[in-house]
Amino acid sequence: MDMRTGVNGRPLPAGAGRHASGPGIALVDPIPLFREGLSAVVRRTPGLNWLGSTGHLHTAVRLQERLRPDVLLVDSVLDPQGHLATLLVGNDPQLLVISLVREPHRTAKYVRGALAAGVRGLVPRGGEVGEVLQAIVRGYQERMYVDPTLAPLAAGFTPTAEAGSRRALSRREYEVLQLIADGLENQAVANELYVSVETVRTHVKNILRKLRARDRTHAVSLAYQAGLLSSNMK
Repeated sequence: MDMRTGVNGRPLPAGAGRHASGPGIALVDPIPLFREGLSAVVRRTPGLNWLGSTGHLHTAVRLQERLRPDVLLVDSVLDPQGHLATLLVGNDPQLLVISLVREPHRTAKYVRGALAAGVRGLVPRGGEVGEVLQAIVRGYQERMYVDPTLAPLAAGFTPTAEAGSRRALSRREYEVLQLIADGLENQAVANELYVSVETVRTHVKNILRKLRARDRTHAVSLAYQAGLLSSNMK
């Protein structure tokens, strides 16, 4: 079998992911310099395939759908409560989400919440390049990687006990939520998405249930607080 070698000499089978030149890597991070830097590092690492990046939360879903990465790295500041990870993994169970953990999020609460949300890789965002590459390669190969400096924060975590606390919005529910946040009523949402008003009502009911919201306004407020929607989406 044609093998490629990644970081630390660990072999990566060519075409093992959904991309011919190796596992596809993408990034969601607000800092252009960081995106450019990681792009350069991944491009020169044998066995890894750089697909692209975005600096905005609201384009992360479209990026995932368009590029179909095998590994998606997300800055923890953009997904502090794991809602984006839950949404992305719900849409694509094969996707491996790695959180780039900022210093304020180096807490047991964040780490356990991220794992409960479906994140399967955690590495300090300010770490060395080799540490980030190791998280990508080992995470992809083993389907789980927690940096040794963060591992104590995950002690005692049991996925089965905490996974039920999160209900992922579907892609369509996320789209409806975005349009509601833009101020559209049900009929306008239906026109925008080319569906019936009754279908929109069903999506709204599901959104309220999953977010545990009293009404549409409360759902939008909770979504902003959780980081599921961004105030600079327009």
